Amino acid sequence: MPPWPTSCASGWLGRDRLRFAEFIEQELPNIHKGAPTEACVAAIRYCDTQLIDRSIADLKAGLSAVPGTEGFMTAVAPASTAYDGVNEFYSNEREYVFAIADALRSEYLAIHRAGLIVQVDDAVLANMYDALTQQSPQRYREWAQLRVVALNRALEGIPEDRVRYHVCFGSWHLPHISDAPLEEIVDLILQVRAGAYSIEAANPRHEHEWRVWQHGRLPAGKILIPGVVTHHLVTVEHPRVVADRIVRFANLVGRENVIAGTDCGFAQVDIIKRVHPKIMWAKFESLVEGARIVSQELWGRS
Repeated sequence: MPPWPTSCASGWLGRDRLRFAEFIEQELPNIHKGAPTEACVAAIRYCDTQLIDRSIADLKAGLSAVPGTEGFMTAVAPASTAYDGVNEFYSNEREYVFAIADALRSEYLAIHRAGLIVQVDDAVLANMYDALTQQSPQRYREWAQLRVVALNRALEGIPEDRVRYHVCFGSWHLPHISDAPLEEIVDLILQVRAGAYSIEAANPRHEHEWRVWQHGRLPAGKILIPGVVTHHLVTVEHPRVVADRIVRFANLVGRENVIAGTDCGFAQVDIIKRVHPKIMWAKFESLVEGARIVSQELWGRS
């Protein structure tokens, strides 16, 4: 059997998997090297709601301890679902992707109906950029555009101000030379029907991309959530560094249009932690202190 194309398997690593093969072999020894992880052999349905119902209940129970706190819950985007799988059931790629989106809609609606903000997490939209543009830039645009359209269909009926869209370049600790330039994908990000857009902005590979927002790219009424602390480094950002990052974005898109955030999650599952929990909390403390500084400087209040 011929090897799977780079759009499957480890294509999300882009050319980093070749440039840094020895490092990746050392850091990710169990990464699949050719075979897909999923195969679609029947119609896609969202059948079991027990897990999402339990997760919602657990989160709301935790939030109840802090009255007045608004919560958000993450859910995966169509582009980041079965991206390394193969379709053996649907007649074409569009039907397959839309079937995934229709199934995910059940999860989005469950979160929304529970009174939580829906945060759609999408790492793979950016991470397939390098592999697919090697085929042709048009191939990437077609691949990504289809999945953005599918996501918007899945979000129909949910008010935009109840949706956040998070795009990152993967939380894995790799060189990230193959990451997509934000300039090349920002128009796709802003097509998503969301009230706020969460992006990486603190790690050394992407911190310079604040310049993308110099050109009035953020639509009126939208919110930008730049990462001002990062999961990529164990170094804890100084509160003044955090404050300077927030101020930079506030000056670009308006102080009322910025929420300080993290680049990405600090842990995908309980056994995969990008930094030690003690460091996670230290970074959050620095974020809070940096936000306090900015509140005083921009709003005249603590």
